[in-house]
Amino acid sequence: MNAAELPATTPMARRFRGYLPVVVDVETGGFDWNRHALLEVAAVPIELDENGLFVPGQTTSAHLHPAPGLEIDPKSLEVTGIVLDHPFRFAKPEREALDHVFAPVRAAVKRHGCQRAILVGHNAHFDLNFLNAAVARVGHKRNPFHPFSVFDTVTLAGVAYGQTVLARAVQAAGFEWSAEDAHSAVYDAEQTARLFCKIANAWPSPV
Repeated sequence: MNAAELPATTPMARRFRGYLPVVVDVETGGFDWNRHALLEVAAVPIELDENGLFVPGQTTSAHLHPAPGLEIDPKSLEVTGIVLDHPFRFAKPEREALDHVFAPVRAAVKRHGCQRAILVGHNAHFDLNFLNAAVARVGHKRNPFHPFSVFDTVTLAGVAYGQTVLARAVQAAGFEWSAEDAHSAVYDAEQTARLFCKIANAWPSPV
């Protein structure tokens, strides 16, 4: 049975062993989650439409003040285009930013009757490692994500389309890609969510 044939009454809690897929993308000050700052995070819960198909939910995002003592590689800012002192960046401290992003994720987990969220990302462990490092720094006790399991769209897109680069995978899935908007946490998370839903909806359902 294909996902398109699944009854609308099949709950999310039965789709992924009780986990709710939530797409996350982070923008950072480098590649070392223990040394470089987390600068931006976006999360997109995966929802079900009236036909029981996966669709991206509402995006939540936050810009972050670099945590004290962490480094920022200027080359990373060149790639992301982040201007740390931009007047409209409205950055939050790490704890406040995590609270802002985690609250709707926990609400989605509860709404779907799932036990916790599982991070979906493109090179997902990169995002998870930065998220876990921030959680550890602030001592956050209500992290809704599984601490080490992920769904990686690099693998999914490699199997489905023979593409592992996000831009090429998104285009192979039939969506447009804007190089100008890329490397924003919101844009990349939303595009990754569309990619995940397209692949998951075409996949045979578990027996």
